[in-house]
Amino acid sequence: MAKRDYYDVLGVTRAASADEIKKSYRRLAMKYHPDKNPGDKSAEEKFKECAEAYEVLGNADKRKQYDQYGHDGLRGAGMHDWSRMHVDDISDMFSDIFGDFFGGGRRSRRSPNRPSRGYDLETTVELTLEEVANGTEKTIEFTREDTCSSCGGSGCAKGKSPSICSTCGGAGQVQRAGLGGFFQMVSTCPNCNGIGRIITDPCLKCRGKTTVAKKRTLTVKIPPGVHEGQGIRVAGEGEPGRNNGPRGDLYCYVRVKAHPFLMRDGNNLVCTVPISFTQAALGALIEVPALNGTRQLKVPAGTQYGNVFRIKGEGLPDIRTGRKGDELVRVAIEIPKRLSIEQEKLLRAFAETEDTHVMPESKGFFDKLKNHFGNV
Repeated sequence: MAKRDYYDVLGVTRAASADEIKKSYRRLAMKYHPDKNPGDKSAEEKFKECAEAYEVLGNADKRKQYDQYGHDGLRGAGMHDWSRMHVDDISDMFSDIFGDFFGGGRRSRRSPNRPSRGYDLETTVELTLEEVANGTEKTIEFTREDTCSSCGGSGCAKGKSPSICSTCGGAGQVQRAGLGGFFQMVSTCPNCNGIGRIITDPCLKCRGKTTVAKKRTLTVKIPPGVHEGQGIRVAGEGEPGRNNGPRGDLYCYVRVKAHPFLMRDGNNLVCTVPISFTQAALGALIEVPALNGTRQLKVPAGTQYGNVFRIKGEGLPDIRTGRKGDELVRVAIEIPKRLSIEQEKLLRAFAETEDTHVMPESKGFFDKLKNHFGNV
């Protein structure tokens, strides 16, 4: 399914400022957050769609690429795979936007120092039909966050270490008395944003983020028979986990280039081939395009416009069984726009044998004008 325009998703114009985009995302994210819409899958999908749009429009470089090239401009930009991401992780990613709004929800019960899995990423790989048929290996380049080599992921300057947050004592959460003092309210610590630690001397390379953006090049094996939009999972090639948690995965989504003659229908290939009306009437042996060169096809006498013929085993392999589909050839009968004098005589003679009424031979313009108005 085609992705919606990110500006439409967030309900802003293309001239919107960064602050307007942030405010709109916060409003929509809170509207569709699963904590406010329990059990509503539609709301959860909209919540993730908004997060995907904000990842692009909230980043100056990605927004520039998107404005210039659309969704295609984000290939290799290391986009997160929001469809597979847990809602709590999305809230954690944009904690500066959500603040304490969902502090008392599921996210508040998670230890800030627990190891957590890294985020999944997605990119696009473009294939020809020939590559789909045979399988291939593609070298792809994308950008992802990697653990900072200077600080080893601590976020601190060399020889320094983070200190325990004095506000929450390292818990990542704070409690305060509710109305009348009858219950306690738990919320994310405003001092450390739920991390439980404070970096007072940040690393000069990553500026305390613990990760830096790096380009990554790798070779991905594509099996025969993949379909448009199908994702190839490459384990462990996503972003690094927090607190020594495992890396996420990379999903390479397939896009298939248009072929000049062939179209895909499941595991079958379909093409339309023009033939002359004499070939259709008398039968013929014609050449038709196939994935690997051409194939001969016998067209029987009396073939009608739109008839479909099947060439066994000339389609694409099934990705699970490897069994190949067929090629379906649809014939289109072409009628000549101009005939030689000899051809016209032969056709008129044939028309007489059919007892078929046809238009009389055409006359010149001045002959018709003379017959209509007489001598002028």
